[in-house]
Amino acid sequence: MNNHKNKKLILILGDIIVLYSSLYLTLVVRYFSIPGSETWFKHFWYFSIVYIAWIIIFYINDLYNLHLAVNNEKFTSKSFKSIFIAILISAVFFYLNSHIDIAPKRNLVIYLIIFTGLFLLWRRFFNWSLNSYLPKIRIAFIGYNSQVQELVRSLRQKPHLGYEISTIFSNHTGYYLDGIPVQSNIYKIKATIKKEKINTIITSSDLSQSKELRSILFSCLPLKINFQNFSNFYEQITGKVPIEAISESWFLENLSEGSKNTYDTIKRIYDVAIASFILISTAVFWPLIGLLLKIENKESVFFMQKRVGKDGRVFSILKFRTQKTINSEDPEPAKKNDRRTTKIGNFLRKSRIDEIPQVINILLGDMSFIGPRPERPEIIERLEKSVPFYKERLLVKPGLTGWDQVSGEYHSPSEEDTLKKLQYDLFYIKNRSLYLDTSIILKTISTVLSRAGI
Repeated sequence: MNNHKNKKLILILGDIIVLYSSLYLTLVVRYFSIPGSETWFKHFWYFSIVYIAWIIIFYINDLYNLHLAVNNEKFTSKSFKSIFIAILISAVFFYLNSHIDIAPKRNLVIYLIIFTGLFLLWRRFFNWSLNSYLPKIRIAFIGYNSQVQELVRSLRQKPHLGYEISTIFSNHTGYYLDGIPVQSNIYKIKATIKKEKINTIITSSDLSQSKELRSILFSCLPLKINFQNFSNFYEQITGKVPIEAISESWFLENLSEGSKNTYDTIKRIYDVAIASFILISTAVFWPLIGLLLKIENKESVFFMQKRVGKDGRVFSILKFRTQKTINSEDPEPAKKNDRRTTKIGNFLRKSRIDEIPQVINILLGDMSFIGPRPERPEIIERLEKSVPFYKERLLVKPGLTGWDQVSGEYHSPSEEDTLKKLQYDLFYIKNRSLYLDTSIILKTISTVLSRAGI
């Protein structure tokens, strides 16, 4: 994970250097001379304010997503879109703020040209280096199951992450998995490490219980390689917890709930503050939304349904009604392209406006802005019996949006997809922090804008 974080840090620092270098070159071109310290620092401080917005815009538009760091049409399109929005916000900032004593009208045009050129050169070089030039971390897996197979294929599809799979040691042998040899002779591990120049060993739980295997791996310590548990490595690469590879002990070792008290207090403060602001600023539009909904659907404007919150507490969730009721006795879960969704309801769902009334649930303490999505009591009761550790998602308050919602995957109500959602939920519960919450909020903005076609 450090390898991944380091690359992202290099990317952000590179962007910051390009931002300020472009500003300096703009002043040189504009005044046909090296700018004096007074001119430079005056521009430096004002532009530093808007650069914060630039970085946020780049983040929202996935320009810091290493999975998309590829020199293709999608990258170029996202870059131009982000720069356009950023320069527009900069223009508004400079021209509407009467306290700013610089006149950047011509400077912004020059800056736009210089920055766009330097930014695209820098980013294309970074993308090329990431996928072709940077040294790879050679890894080997000890043990094999379906989630190892999933991870192997994921790594093969994402060479920019910097991992190269050398081999897999497993009881299954005599074949190749996506071109990677699978061998069963654990006594060859040490020789294979030397021959293949392996940097990291990923150990899965099924084989790590073997005393003989542990002895062999222990003898490899002088080779100065890294050992990593499969569960942790899987989390780092996928942003999910591998349900098949964990047990009750995983929760005892990884969920430090006692250390979250300060975080929970701060989170509650900003939940109340943001929910109050949204409620006050949008309340004037609620009658209009209600009128539009009534024109198409004669049912009540608001939709209320029992949901299960933290520690199994049942509450009534509040939303704008986006669907017509067909079977009130046994309502179906919402699904993609649902025939019950009204036209105005479809817009409200895509823009997430239908979720706005849930700020009342947040103010009441039933929900938070960030957390696993709340489910109906009967669904919880059924899934607890068939999906391992499903009840553990109730350790935290449910959220208006969450890690699963910004994963980029659509999950149906099926048991298989429920298991996938749970993997994301457990990752959030383990790693929740103000940083992760902020990341989810920004990704949610990106998701809403992309759904709206912006």
